[in-house]
Amino acid sequence: MTATHVSPTAASSSPSSAEAPLAADDITVVDQSLLKRAVSAMAIGNAMEWFDFGVYSYIAVTLGKVFFPSSSPSAQLLATFGTFAAAFLVRPLGGMVFGPLGDRIGRQRVLAATMIMMAVGTFAIGLIPSYASIGIMAPVLLLVARLVQGFSTGGEYGGAATFIAEFSTDKRRGFMGSFLEFGTLIGYVMGAGVVALLTASLSQDALLSWGWRVPFLIAGPLGLIGLYIRMKLEETPAFKRQAEAREAQDKAVPKTRFRETLMRNWRALLLCVGLVLIFNVTDYMVLSYLPSFMSSTLHFDESHSLVLVLIVMVLMMPLTLAAGRLSDKVGRKPVMLAGCVGLLVLSIPSMMLIHAGTTASVFAGLLILGVLLSCFTGVMPSALPALFPTEIRYGALAIGFNVSVSLFGGTTPLMTAWLVDVTHNLMMPAYYMMGAAVIGIVSVVALAETARQPLKGSPPAVASRREAHQLVRQLREDDDAQVYSVGSPARA
Repeated sequence: MTATHVSPTAASSSPSSAEAPLAADDITVVDQSLLKRAVSAMAIGNAMEWFDFGVYSYIAVTLGKVFFPSSSPSAQLLATFGTFAAAFLVRPLGGMVFGPLGDRIGRQRVLAATMIMMAVGTFAIGLIPSYASIGIMAPVLLLVARLVQGFSTGGEYGGAATFIAEFSTDKRRGFMGSFLEFGTLIGYVMGAGVVALLTASLSQDALLSWGWRVPFLIAGPLGLIGLYIRMKLEETPAFKRQAEAREAQDKAVPKTRFRETLMRNWRALLLCVGLVLIFNVTDYMVLSYLPSFMSSTLHFDESHSLVLVLIVMVLMMPLTLAAGRLSDKVGRKPVMLAGCVGLLVLSIPSMMLIHAGTTASVFAGLLILGVLLSCFTGVMPSALPALFPTEIRYGALAIGFNVSVSLFGGTTPLMTAWLVDVTHNLMMPAYYMMGAAVIGIVSVVALAETARQPLKGSPPAVASRREAHQLVRQLREDDDAQVYSVGSPARA
């Protein structure tokens, strides 16, 4: 069966309904088969989306030579990462369009649209002629394709995280959400693996001539697979409930309501920006910038550095799932705080190991950073959606996430490359991560714990009807049972 949920009248915001005692019929009973399909679709779709980002990051040095051949190696890297960062500047626009749209017409349809756009933008990069063939139009077309990708990605993460969170049970939301970043790592590994294979098997001339196109062209059929999977999904129980309540009230969804609700949740929006900052600065530093930094600045063998990063990402997969599961037991805050404090203390030692230049030391430095990054990849997909109520969850998360990514995450490779180039200080990546860690600590401390709690505006979600009856009996014996009243937010 599909999820059982409260009737529209019971879920309304009237005082009487808000204080209605919780009954077993009010509790969402999650269909486990639908949950597995939802998690798989979002993880696989996210892997397709992030395959491109992995490819672009790991082949940045080659792309610099293809599209910016007249520049110095450092300028080529700056120009390539500049184009990389440009896509992030339009991500908030994509979030502002796709997010509120997902709150109005449904998460599933919007996520299918973002998949189409991302696949088209990635495939188009593989078809662009080189600078030697069409001159300045080559980097211009590259920029256009990246902007299409950035716009579509603006609606991806917020929607995917929302989709999994709204389909998950309260007790396992952290673990289920961690599969979203598990999918991201698969995409990165696929991208890095293809680039490493091409770099190791092709000559430099062949790579510059046609080899660099292969990974981008692969994205076309991969995108079709992701689209097919997402088109087969049902809408989330939380959105269905919200849509029914909306229809029972007035059928209208004025844009002013979204803005007003968003403004009432401005504190949650700021927390979202701060949490995403530490998550994405670390993410793009470790998985995107450092591979190119090691080859272009430290003169570490390019294929060798890619293989080491690839191994670290594979090891991060079980660590990400473990962090998500751990957050269901001990809470989201302790796991994220451990990652922030670890970055503050271990960023400099990690970079010193990387600078040592031996295979063992470089791997050790990358592994330390990868373990710390897992504290965020495993927890953020469940912590971020819990910040907002159902009626604005997709839109608010998409806006907050993408504003933070655009200002601080996607610009990390460009800003770090610029700082290293200007200061000639090779420890700049460590200092950059330490600054982000301080902001992360402040954000996590200010965050309310949401582990094992219902999402805001939703009743509890459980795995079986038996568990629903057990929960009702438990809450009737609990003096704090009113926090689970129908229509009430999650416990602060």
